[in-house]
Formats: sequence, structure tokens, C-alpha cells
Amino acid sequence: MTSGILYISYDGMLEPLGQSQVLAYLERLSEGRRIHLISFEKAADWNDDERRSRLTQRIAGAGIHWHPLRYHKSPSAPATAYDIAVGSARAVAIARKYGLGIVHARSYVAGVMALAVKRMTGARLLFDMRGFWADERVDGNLWPAGGSLYRAAKRVERVLLAASDHVVTLTHASETEMRTWPYLQERMPRISVIPTCADLRRFALQGPPQRNPFVLGYVGSVATWYLLDEMLRCFVLLKQMHPDARLLLVNRNEHALIGQRLQGAGIQSSDVELVAADHAEIPQLIGRMSAGMALIKPAYSKISSAATKLAEYLGCGIPCLGNEGVGDMGEILEPNRVGIALKDFSDDALRDAMSRLVTLGEDPGLQARCRRTAEALFSLEGGVQGYSHIYEALQPSVRRMATAA
Repeated sequence: MTSGILYISYDGMLEPLGQSQVLAYLERLSEGRRIHLISFEKAADWNDDERRSRLTQRIAGAGIHWHPLRYHKSPSAPATAYDIAVGSARAVAIARKYGLGIVHARSYVAGVMALAVKRMTGARLLFDMRGFWADERVDGNLWPAGGSLYRAAKRVERVLLAASDHVVTLTHASETEMRTWPYLQERMPRISVIPTCADLRRFALQGPPQRNPFVLGYVGSVATWYLLDEMLRCFVLLKQMHPDARLLLVNRNEHALIGQRLQGAGIQSSDVELVAADHAEIPQLIGRMSAGMALIKPAYSKISSAATKLAEYLGCGIPCLGNEGVGDMGEILEPNRVGIALKDFSDDALRDAMSRLVTLGEDPGLQARCRRTAEALFSLEGGVQGYSHIYEALQPSVRRMATAA
């Protein structure tokens, strides 16, 4: 018996994240496997008939059975509870109807639904935790530390980890931390580290390195975690050393906020290119940079985070300015000579980092070294292979379970 897989994502497939971090994997994993996908789609995305039709065809073309549900946002806790109830019932029904022996949950909310499937059907549970979600909510000032929501989420985390047949986390730093948690000492699940990967066929070398002028770049949102003010300070210091330096910012929806911060930092608009771009245009824009930035608020929860933009920068042959205390950033950038990892955000530290970054950019072997590092650590094919090995490891147990039944 070949058991099928039920994949549950609380992110929508009509969102860029769902397409790059769920569908891109499942399209490859579906070869030779029966995969059913539950996702929660936002109303604005679902009402775009043209996009929905294209995506439906794409998913069907990959042989994936898609079961989209409606995402509810507010009021936050009741809406999420409602989605969990509806999703759990639907997931159990699908698993029973199609005889699915593995349930793969992306993050915590999906994990609660997957737990219901495991308990009701005996399916094996793969908890793709992505990060320390409850701690992220506190570190991001979304929940009060020690509040009822945080305590409830940590209880859910404990139950999920205890019930999981396999756990995936994004960083080696988070795996090391989890192995110190007292309640896991007697029941440590199997853990695999699969970082956030990029499609390196798309995020590829775009041409010769950009050296003159030096273009410092950033791609993505600037909300909550990313340290916009510190990144702008880096450019101010770079500009003092290299007056012809340029700043390239790629961001979709926060141009007014960025404009205010640029003005507050004393950066002239003539030195900046602020653009909105579709996901398909990002590789070309990264290729115009001399270096990309990914400065992230250091916090306990961030040891479990892997920035997608790091994989994308390196895939395009571009070095990265990052900071220690965020996932495996420090262990990747400096040892592989593909970027600079800040230890603090003092002016002296930033000035030294910018000087070293410019010097690194003059290394004729840098572009190829960045690409090799991306291929070794962040290739989508490598991530797919990692999940494939987990599915195969869970499969014999499913076969034995079915035979015994």
C-alpha cells in the first residue's frame, strides 16, 4: 500500500509565500505520491478570478488535490479557533476518505488540525514548526509576555512536539535549543533541519558583479522584525566612505513609511531607488546590487528563523550584511566568506562592517562563492530531497499499520 499525504497550510496558496514556500516544494514532491493540500485563502485573493483560475490549473497540473478553505481574520482568537474547528473536521474527513497515512502540518495552527487527524485516523504526524511561533508573537510585541495566549500556545507547542513522529525546524541553532527543553528529554522526536530554500533556477547569477558605484540593497517588508533604521545608518556610513554609493530598496506596500525614515536619516532621494516589484522581477533587481542587507531584530525567537532573502541574495551571487543571534546567520556568512555578520549596531561596528563589505565586494571569486554556498545550503532541490527522505522514513510505519489493520 502506498499511503498518501495530507499537507495542511494556514497560509493561502494565492499568496506569494504559499507559492514559493509550499507549492514549489509540493509540485516536486508530488511525483509518484498522492498529495492532498488544505490551505486557507483570504477573500481578496480568492475573489481574483483570473489568478484563482491560473493557480487551480497549476495545482491540478501537478497532480495535487487541492481543498481550499476560507481564512478568517477577526476577531483574532475566535476567528482562528473557528478556522481550526472547520479545518480539523475537513482534514479528518479527507484523510479517512482517501486513506492518507501521513499528515504534514506547516506551523502551529495547521499543527492543531493535523493533531486531530493523527488522533482520529492514526496517521503519522510531520510537524513542520518553521520557528518558535509563540515566542515570536511576544518578541514582536503582538502578545504580552506570560499572557494567556502565550501560555496556551506554549502548551500547544508541547503537545505537538510530544505527538510528532518527525519535526522539521529551520535552523541548527533552534535544534540545539530544543534539545535543552526539559519536557523533551525523555521523548525527543526525530528532528531535521531544512532551512527556507529558494528556487535557484530563478535566483541565479544575473551578470557581472556590480562594483562601481557600490549599490547597497534590500528586498522585502520592513515591518516588525527588519531593522530599517539600522540599515539606513549603514548606507549613511557607506556614503561617507564612497560618495557615489547608491541605495536600492525593493518593497511593495510601505513606501510612505520608508520615505519618512529616509528623510529622518538625512538620505537624499537622488541617492535612492525605491521600487515595487512582482516576485518574478526580484532576481533581476538583486543582480543590480553590490550587496544585500538582512538586519533582523535579535531576540530569543529569532534563533529559529531563516531569512528567505539570504538564500535569494546568495543564489544571485550577492553577498549579505546580516547580524549574529538570528538563526545560523553568523555561522553561514563569515566562515563561507559570503557576507558580514554584525555583533552589535554601534556606529563603529556598522562603519567597520561597511568597510569590510566593500573590500569583500572587490574579491574576484566572491560571486561564484556566493552561488556555491546557496547551492550547498539553500537549494529548493535540497529542501525537496530532505522532505522526501522524511516521507520515506514515515512510510514503512504506515505500511505496517495498514497491514496490521
